[in-house]
Amino acid sequence: MSESKASVTWQEKKAFLGVSPSGHNLQIDADKENGASPMELILLGLGGCASYDVVSILQKSRQEVTDVRCELTANRAETVPAVYTDIHMHFIVTGQDIKDKQVEKAVNLSAEKYCSASRMLVQGGVNITHDFEVVAG
Repeated sequence: MSESKASVTWQEKKAFLGVSPSGHNLQIDADKENGASPMELILLGLGGCASYDVVSILQKSRQEVTDVRCELTANRAETVPAVYTDIHMHFIVTGQDIKDKQVEKAVNLSAEKYCSASRMLVQGGVNITHDFEVVAG
């Protein structure tokens, strides 16, 4: 098991400064005035984790990918704690001669095997779905 250390320091009002284990600073703001909210960061973390997997898998399968975008749509519970109940990830993959089968395989492998964020959220009861589209370019 590997250990990671991060810190979050209160700045003012509902704003905090996060420092990642790799030393990067990140503004966090529950009011969303000067940074993303904590729950927004969870969505971004999921999208980043899954997108990295998709790009990596497609590159290894020799697909000429020029862009990958993951659009996330999420629903939260009405009561506290207002956890995410459902998250849908829509991948838009752009490139030359990209094969739908390869993108489908990459998205499924990310969701079912490689994306740590996705697996953690699913184990916590979040319903995560995904789809994709391929754009020539």
